Amino acid sequence: MKTIQTHTNYIEWLSADQMHEASKEWLSELRFISDEHLFFEDLITTFTSQLIESKRFSDTKEIIDVMNKSQKQNNLLIKTIIAHENELQIMVDGIDQVKEENAYTRSHKSLIDSINEFLKEYKLLKIQLFDIIKNIKKEEKRNRLIDKR
Repeated sequence: MKTIQTHTNYIEWLSADQMHEASKEWLSELRFISDEHLFFEDLITTFTSQLIESKRFSDTKEIIDVMNKSQKQNNLLIKTIIAHENELQIMVDGIDQVKEENAYTRSHKSLIDSINEFLKEYKLLKIQLFDIIKNIKKEEKRNRLIDKR
């Protein structure tokens, strides 16, 4: 006898206020991530010579490509959330538009999934980037100690 795995997907009923607050929080977090991207670009610029060493080059190139992709995805999510927020009027106009309201709710659910996936990938990117920089700093420190002897 085989057990069949089923994935249930519960959709919580959200009020217009809750969806508005969620959208505001997402925008705030994504705008902060935009600032972090600028910090990472500066960090990469600072450590360019160490990052392009032959033993690190492939990893570094991959991380930079992922970071560029992350920046583009972040900007796209910001634009999508702003558009989503502008469509909130459908939910609060007092007119029963069942199809449009259901579409807006499905759109919100889709955004929840997209943002959660983006944040998970972004966290991994940050960990990888900081690991590379941490290893560079350790190596520099080790080399300085060896040179002092």
